[in-house]
Amino acid sequence: MRHKVKKVKLGSDKDHTTAIMRNLAMAVIIYEKVKTTTAKAKAVQPFVERLISIGKKKEKRHAIREIERLLQHDNASKKILEVLVDKYKDRTSGFTRITKMGYRNGDNAPVVQIELV
Repeated sequence: MRHKVKKVKLGSDKDHTTAIMRNLAMAVIIYEKVKTTTAKAKAVQPFVERLISIGKKKEKRHAIREIERLLQHDNASKKILEVLVDKYKDRTSGFTRITKMGYRNGDNAPVVQIELV
């Protein structure tokens, strides 16, 4: 039984799912908005929120290490610590927003836009 299990399988295995989550989170942080499917956006939203919270709460050096361990992209950690922490200093949560965009032409998948508020 899957009681209280919140993990979403986006790919065929764990490594693929991890790669999708890291790449999508990195894109959301760097570009501040990304169009993707509903399932992927709902799966990556808590991950992005947690990365921004890490940047806000922890000491700077420790936050850099932890964010780079999760994202493996230098510009993403710099942007979180230099831009987003100042932008969200008054907020405790709710850093992202998911907006419905319609359906994709090829496979009719529901497309949403995940963006930083």
